[in-house]
Amino acid sequence: MRHARDTLVTARPGTLEGTAEVTEFARGCFRDDGGGGGRRMGVELEFLVYDRSDPGRHVPMAETARALPPLPGGSRVTFEPGGQLELSGPAGPLPEAVAALAGDLSVTRRALAAGGLALAGVGLDPVRPPRRQLRLPRYEAMAAFLGGPYGPLMMCSTASVQINLDLGERPAARWERAHLLGPVLTAAFANSPLTGGRPSGWMSGRQAVWEHLDPTRTVPVPASADPAAAWAEYLLDARLMLVREDGDRCRPVRDGSRFRDWLGGRVPGRRPTAADLAYHATTVFPPVRPRGWLEVRYLDAQRPADWPVSAAVTYALVMDDRAADAALCAAEPCRALWTPAARRGLAEPRLARAAEACFRAALEALPRLGAGPALTGAVAAFADRHVTPGRSPAADLIDSHASEPGRPPAWLAGGETA
Repeated sequence: MRHARDTLVTARPGTLEGTAEVTEFARGCFRDDGGGGGRRMGVELEFLVYDRSDPGRHVPMAETARALPPLPGGSRVTFEPGGQLELSGPAGPLPEAVAALAGDLSVTRRALAAGGLALAGVGLDPVRPPRRQLRLPRYEAMAAFLGGPYGPLMMCSTASVQINLDLGERPAARWERAHLLGPVLTAAFANSPLTGGRPSGWMSGRQAVWEHLDPTRTVPVPASADPAAAWAEYLLDARLMLVREDGDRCRPVRDGSRFRDWLGGRVPGRRPTAADLAYHATTVFPPVRPRGWLEVRYLDAQRPADWPVSAAVTYALVMDDRAADAALCAAEPCRALWTPAARRGLAEPRLARAAEACFRAALEALPRLGAGPALTGAVAAFADRHVTPGRSPAADLIDSHASEPGRPPAWLAGGETA
């Protein structure tokens, strides 16, 4: 896991013969490569890019790219379809991974500020309508498949913090932890309450967008004693988004066919190959996805000062056995509260109580995981500001929106200075 996006799982060449090969591929998604001793984390930070003097303007990707210098920490720079900037940091143990990406983000922000641009750490664009900039064949097919209004919003107007974690020697345990913690951490870091310039009624509007997309590819993978088998069934039952044809062309599939149908010869044209299966796995977006590591995908983008908190808490509660035991006892009653977490955040009392217990467990674990005083202190300060009073970060954005008309918006002010 050199970077957060390096693919470790591959499929055997050739045409697929049956579901056994899908199961074999799925089991490969749960095999840790062993290169990091089960302790590595990689973080992908997505940010919406704004013109500080005109927040309603869509900033062209080329303008953003021109402003960026080489990044000394080795983070990879990519763009999402709407021009969202993504930094994928080098993987490593918690302190090293956070330090490298934080340094690169600081360099990035200073360079963009010199060009009049700002990064906003918020999960859903508060003011601009979606506008797609990338026209790659994959995105053309994805846009046709998803349709509107939520497809364009997901592709062009959302931003997240994605935490990638080693599977370690007990992949099923880490898989279960990442899922069980999902509603609690979604609520604790809910940070996207505005859309179209006003409150949407959701603390995590980004998560609401995901809930309104194709559920065959966005709902959590069902709990199972054999997560690899459950992942195989998920891949088989997910609707087929596209078929790659000659060259770079992608044909969207809009008749409701599932990968299982293609495998069974019920989709016109050629039969699927192992490479098609591996590609299909990149077009499904459950809250936690296995790829030779765990992708934790349910966290809203955070202010530049707060993303290390989300990374540190997630790392501690999934990777540290003692912290996980305490956190899971608290989170178990909230297992099914994905929608309340997105709608109400920490204003939901059950989630607030669980979040307090989870943050206490994380704070106890962080020193033994190598976190220094600065990172541990940031987690404690976030807990004091948000978790203890039951106020998701989104609540601050709503209050600022209502009480400070005419001033720079809080979501932009949080990203415009280094």
